[in-house]
Amino acid sequence: MTQPRPEYPRPQFVRPDWLNLNGEWQFEVDRSDSGLERGVRDRELAQRIVVPFAPETELSGIEDVDFLEAVWYRTTVTIPADWSGKDAVLHFQAVDHDATVWVNGVEVVRHRGGFTPFSANLSGVAAPGEEALIVVRARDTRHGVQARGKQVTTYFNHGCLYTRTTGIWQTVWLEAVPAVHLGRPRITPDVAGSSFHLAVPVSANKPGWKVRAILSDADGEVVRSEVRADLDLAPRLVLPVPADRVRLWDTDDPHLYDVRLELIDADGNIVDGADSYAGLRSVSINGQAILINGRHVFQRLVLDQGYWPESLMTAPSEEALVADIELSLAAGFNGARLHQKVFEERFLYHADRLGYLVWGEFGDWGSGTGDTGDDNQQPTASYVTQWLEAVERDYSHPSIIGWCPLNETHQLLHDRITQLDDVTRAMFLATKAADSTRPVLDASGYSHRVPETDVWDSHNYEQDPVEFGRQMAGLADGAPYGNTGGHEQRPISLAYDGQPYFCSEFGGIWWNPEAAAAAAGNDTNESWGYGHRVADEEAFYTRFTGLVDVLLDNPRMFGYCYTQLTDVFQEENGIYRFDRTTKLDVPRIKAAQTRPAAYEKD
Repeated sequence: MTQPRPEYPRPQFVRPDWLNLNGEWQFEVDRSDSGLERGVRDRELAQRIVVPFAPETELSGIEDVDFLEAVWYRTTVTIPADWSGKDAVLHFQAVDHDATVWVNGVEVVRHRGGFTPFSANLSGVAAPGEEALIVVRARDTRHGVQARGKQVTTYFNHGCLYTRTTGIWQTVWLEAVPAVHLGRPRITPDVAGSSFHLAVPVSANKPGWKVRAILSDADGEVVRSEVRADLDLAPRLVLPVPADRVRLWDTDDPHLYDVRLELIDADGNIVDGADSYAGLRSVSINGQAILINGRHVFQRLVLDQGYWPESLMTAPSEEALVADIELSLAAGFNGARLHQKVFEERFLYHADRLGYLVWGEFGDWGSGTGDTGDDNQQPTASYVTQWLEAVERDYSHPSIIGWCPLNETHQLLHDRITQLDDVTRAMFLATKAADSTRPVLDASGYSHRVPETDVWDSHNYEQDPVEFGRQMAGLADGAPYGNTGGHEQRPISLAYDGQPYFCSEFGGIWWNPEAAAAAAGNDTNESWGYGHRVADEEAFYTRFTGLVDVLLDNPRMFGYCYTQLTDVFQEENGIYRFDRTTKLDVPRIKAAQTRPAAYEKD
């Protein structure tokens, strides 16, 4: 078989010696999670699965959409003999949700969280030239508190909840690293200083060793810098860009510099090397404005949930990742909220390359107060842990212009602080500590509970443009939509304090041409969208244009996010169908939203 998803999975930190482990693995479902006691870890497994596709998917070859309490994987790989003198590191880009990994019978790593990568150094367990028997157990439950995004906890999909993803769903791979090696760098652009600041972790601090960074563009080397590697856990370097070589990363010119990293021993030998890239881009706040490189750029975002019919949360191919960005750009959007999952890093690479603005987000939809024992996602310390892993992974991507740790939380303002209040503040503060260069939105949509949140937003699915305009007009008086209201008519947000504001979910216009004749049925398990389904395609354009006009004409609104890019299963409110084919006049959609916004005239 042709190897699925063969591309390098970590494009901002590339080493030459690596081995993609995607393909056919042994597999077995363990519905009662009794496999360890029954000896499943130590025997051959009954089925075969195509990694990295989850067992619920068609492309996995399993296509089991029942509840999978635990699943097991098994494969044997020979570590390349020409990696002699180096350690083999086993990487998992994402496993949902709770993973334990054994290699040659030795437990090498555990990880909780379905969205973020983890790894294990196999030194002492499997050496170059030797076989490594890899066994993975992944536990996933519909009960309990784990973060799952839009994965449904009932058997059938409904509303805006979709088929579950269990187990391995992103690339598994091996990498060769020297015993003393570079870690992934944090690259911080400094537009005001025309430079890049790098922090480059090193696995050990050896006397006389150095770290070197070389910045290049299409005309060759721009600048290089060296620093001692024996004094700091993460040596820091500055790469000043000469004035005649400065080129900013922007939506209309997404210029990327190449970055070469080298670890040099006391004798001047290059011990380790890796390739990266960087964009010189700034994000700043001036009153109600979020500026990119000092400019008013109206953010015409689209909600992207990153699902495919044949592969769920895993893109079926590299081309599919690129296509989604291109489809969005063709419809007039210049970016996206990456909604309710941490997207695979290859998507961010293409966003960097294509000048596509994105807001990074966690998968937590429906989190309540944390005081009940139901099946809703509930906030725990694990939320903070997983989110910090995501921020660390994605810190250096120039396309990310903001962070949104939580979405549509529902705690009320009253005299008792809840667990969700604590976790909301913890995630906000942790994000600000991990990244001081981007704005942070404490919780998108409803319940703003951190008074110093950088951004305010609202979700408003009013379908009548006239009423939508009336509701959104309060921003001019400092009382924007979402400032009050909530369950039992009690407020769920602290008062708005003049922050930059955008309507981060709106529209969601329900339109399925094939089902239009049956609109009176309104079976939301078969077809669902916000409000009343439009009667015909012309009514869609009238409603879409009217809603968009309200936000484009508001000079205090820095952007919006339309729901959504594609249909997802029964949720039929996308600009495109679930299979990415066309259901609307895309140039007409583009024309409606690419006229100058009032915000851009400031």
